[in-house]
Amino acid sequence: MAKRNSPKLRTVNKSVAAFPLNQFNSDFPYLLGQEIVYLLASKGRGDLEGSEWEQIFAICIGADWKPSNVGLDDVVMGNTACGAKTVKSNVKDFKNLKQVRLISGRNSPVYSYGGTIDITADPNEVGEQVLEIWNERVSSVREKFKNLRTVVLVKSNDLSQVAVFEFDTIRYDPELFNFIWNPRGNLEGFIKGTTTKRFTWQPHGSQFTIHEEIPEHTLILTIKQPERLDKEKILDAIGFDKSWVTIERK
Repeated sequence: MAKRNSPKLRTVNKSVAAFPLNQFNSDFPYLLGQEIVYLLASKGRGDLEGSEWEQIFAICIGADWKPSNVGLDDVVMGNTACGAKTVKSNVKDFKNLKQVRLISGRNSPVYSYGGTIDITADPNEVGEQVLEIWNERVSSVREKFKNLRTVVLVKSNDLSQVAVFEFDTIRYDPELFNFIWNPRGNLEGFIKGTTTKRFTWQPHGSQFTIHEEIPEHTLILTIKQPERLDKEKILDAIGFDKSWVTIERK
């Protein structure tokens, strides 16, 4: 009997992301620095909020800014979507950054599953519900985008130092974590068999926080503080006068 040939199959590969994870191109640091310097000069203070970071990151990578109610896919480039988060740090030298706490939405088991919850409830059962709410949110976005990430801007109070890193936005298997109620009545989730804390959940308000390690090769920038732009000079330069304002109702 003649030897049978194996059928040729179409190769099924994981969809390639729009750009490699945590590998920003050579222009990115300078584009980011430019945006931060302009923000400092125009505002006169180190005030950079989440939606501004979403816009800045989109500009720096040439992506589209598309604010989302879910908050996981605010920056879009092809098959890749990013949720953008900011977090302040008082660490003196950002080379010593180790971990950040990322507020990641409100996960309410009471709303999603019904009933009531207090610290007498089984912490692992509550933790599983909290994670499943997160997982459902991630799955709903992954239906639209093959690659889903979170990009974090760690910032000093005056924006003289910033650090930027990305990580894949994933589902979490509840079986891999142990949950306990802490003395303040909040739920904490630890990787099983370790003392590594990964989650905090607050029953009052349902705030869900992910504890994320900062990668060793995270991009870190120091920013020279600019002088504040003169408001009157800017208004004069654009020719502003009272004709620019129309009173529709008095």
